[in-house]
Amino acid sequence: MESPLDLSLVFPQPTRGSPPENPMAIITNISAGGDDNAIPAGHPGGYLWLIAATAALGGLLFGYDWVVIGGAAPFYEKFFALASPADKGWAQSCALIGCLAGALISGGLSDRFGRKWLLFLAAVIFAVTSIGTGMAGSFDSFVVWRIFGGVAIGLASNLSPMYISEISPSAMRGRLVSLNQFTIVVGVLLAQVVNLWVAQQFPNWLGGTTNAAGALAWNEASGWRWMFGITVVPSVLFMIGILIIPESPRWLVKNGHPEKAGRILAKIGGEDYARKVLSSIESTLQNETGTRVDFSALFERRTFKILLLGIGLAVFQQWCGINVIFNYAGEIFKSAGYSIDDTLENIAWTGSVNLVFTLVAMAVVDKLGRRPLMLIGAAGLAVIYALIGYCYHRSILGGPVLGLVLGAIGFYAATLAPVTWVVISEIFPNRIRGAAMSISVFFLWLACFVLTYTFPILKDSFGAANTFWTYAVICVGGFLLVYLRLPETKGKSLEQIERELID
Repeated sequence: MESPLDLSLVFPQPTRGSPPENPMAIITNISAGGDDNAIPAGHPGGYLWLIAATAALGGLLFGYDWVVIGGAAPFYEKFFALASPADKGWAQSCALIGCLAGALISGGLSDRFGRKWLLFLAAVIFAVTSIGTGMAGSFDSFVVWRIFGGVAIGLASNLSPMYISEISPSAMRGRLVSLNQFTIVVGVLLAQVVNLWVAQQFPNWLGGTTNAAGALAWNEASGWRWMFGITVVPSVLFMIGILIIPESPRWLVKNGHPEKAGRILAKIGGEDYARKVLSSIESTLQNETGTRVDFSALFERRTFKILLLGIGLAVFQQWCGINVIFNYAGEIFKSAGYSIDDTLENIAWTGSVNLVFTLVAMAVVDKLGRRPLMLIGAAGLAVIYALIGYCYHRSILGGPVLGLVLGAIGFYAATLAPVTWVVISEIFPNRIRGAAMSISVFFLWLACFVLTYTFPILKDSFGAANTFWTYAVICVGGFLLVYLRLPETKGKSLEQIERELID
C-alpha cells in the first residue's frame, strides 16, 4: 500500500528552531494579493479580461462539443440502430479516447511550442470534426470523428485554464480561471438550447413537416447532424480570437524571452506590476529556461506529491458523478417518467441552473477560498445523490427527481466544477506546470471515460438507486481528500504557492 501523503510537503511547516509565523502576518500577506500584488487601481483591466475571455472560448467549445451528444442521442441511436447498453455507452464515451490523447500531448507540446498555438490547433480540430461528425454515414465513421473531436476537448480543457492562470494577478486568478468554467457552462447551455431548437424547429424549416411523427423521422435522419455541425461557427470565432491574444508571459520567460513577457505584463498591469511579476517568475525559473520538457522532474519526491494531489482532485471532479446527469440526462428523465419533448426542455433547465450557479462561484471563489467551496460541493452532492437513489428505490419519480437533479447541478456548478480547474492550474511549479497539468487532465478524462462508459451498464445491472448511492459514497471520499490534503491557495501568486509547496 502506498504511504500516505507527507503533509509537510503540502502544508508548509516552520523551520526547526524558529517560532511559527505570526498568523496575522499570514492573513495580511494573503489579503495583499501575494507576491505579484494587484493591478494598480488606475490601470484599466479591459485588456486582461479580453485575453482571458478569448482563451476561455476554448471552454465554450469544450462544453458544447461534450454535451451536444446528450440531446442528439435519441436520434442517432435510432439512425445507427444502437440497441445494447455497451453500444450506447461507447457512442457516448468514445470521444474520451481523444480527450485522453489530447490531454496527454498538450503538456509537452505547449511547453515546447507555447500555449497560444496549441489553443489554435484545438480550434481547427473542433471545426473540422464538427463537420465530419455531422456527415458520418456509418457508426464506425461517427466514432472516429468523435474521437478526433475529443482530441480538441483534451487540448482545450488543459490549455485554456492554464493560460488564464498564467496571465492572471493573484487577487483575480480565481475569478478569471472560473471564467473558463463559465464559458464551458455557456457551451453546455448553448448545446442544450440548440438541440431543442433543431429538434422542434428544423423539421418544419428543412424537412417540410409539422406533424410529430414526421418531425421525429426527420430528426432521426438529419436533425442530429445539424446538432453536431453547428459547432463549426464558434470554432471559427475561436480561431480568429487566438490570433490576437499574446503568448503566456510565464511561458515566454521559461523559454528565454523575458523582454516579450515584460511588455505583455505591462499591458496587463503597468510597468511597476510588470517588473515585480517578472522578477518573481525569474526567481522560480533559475537554470530552467529552454523548450526541453524534463518529465523526470515530475517524479522528484516533492513535486510527485503535488502531482498526486492534482490527479486525485481531477479524478474526484469526474467521479462525483455529475457528468452522468449531463451526458445521460435524456435517459435519466425518461426513466423518471418524462416524454422526449419534456426531457429536452428539462435538459435546457439543467443548463440554465448550471449557468446561474457558475456566476455564484465566480463571485465568491476569491473571497471564500478554494477549500471551503470544494468541501461544500462534496458534502452537498453526497446528500443529494443519496436522496436521488432513495427516490428511485421508492419509485418517487417526476418532479422530485427533476428538483434533486437541478440541486445537484447547482452545488456542482458553484463549487467543484470551477474550483477544481482553478486549483490544478495553481498548485504546480512554473517549470513543470504544462506537463503536470496534462497528466492531471489525462487522469480527469480517464476517470470521465470510466464513469460515462459504465453508467448504462451499472444502471441496467444494479439499478438507478444503487448507482446513485455509489456516487454518494464517492463524494464522501472526495470530501475527505479535500479536507485532509488540499491547502488554501486564495490570494497567493503562483510563485508564492510554488515556494510554499516545494521549499
